[in-house]
Amino acid sequence: MSDIRPRLLLIEDDPELGPLMAQVLDEVYSVALVRDGSEAIRTALEREFEVIIVDRRIPTIDGIGVIETLRQKRVSTPMLILTALGTVQDKVRGLDAGANDYLVKPFEFDELFARLRAIRRVLTGEGPFVRVGLWEIYPDSRTVYSPYDGRIILTDRENDLLRLLAEHPHTTYSREQILREIFETSEQSGTVDTYVHYLRRKTDPRMITTVRGRGYRLGQP
Repeated sequence: MSDIRPRLLLIEDDPELGPLMAQVLDEVYSVALVRDGSEAIRTALEREFEVIIVDRRIPTIDGIGVIETLRQKRVSTPMLILTALGTVQDKVRGLDAGANDYLVKPFEFDELFARLRAIRRVLTGEGPFVRVGLWEIYPDSRTVYSPYDGRIILTDRENDLLRLLAEHPHTTYSREQILREIFETSEQSGTVDTYVHYLRRKTDPRMITTVRGRGYRLGQP
């Protein structure tokens, strides 16, 4: 099966940090790791990526030069620059070069993932999201991003049901409550079970939890 994860170009020359980042990012992205500025520019111009991470200090051409060159070549891919220099001037220099965001080393991977999602939304226009485990739910665009299979499009009713549960993750909804919130009043309670089945089949069986005798709530895939 072809890899439909979002493609990410990682430009990092540290022999330990680069492979580690690639391994962690691989949970969500299809990662291409390059180690110097010249190779980075060539790779970014030859292939399409959904997002690019650029280390500030890399051989041949530094991160600022890479970003400036790619922007001059009309590459509009969202870019995040990594820097060990936390001064305001350094951050401004990266943003002025064309980076969409910056992250100061050392960093937490949770923050890195969050910043990548944020700058990618600038390009996709998919709106705010709810994170469930490694899954990302974008109710405004009826989209779910799977850590395994990439982008999944939901029907209106599937989306409304998942939105309800995702926006209130600690609430258990009875079938009757879900019917009132989402479906026509003439529908039977079995309709709820049907759409729960559809969502579990499209996403993950653990996405929605059955609370015996009470109804459904958001799960933990």
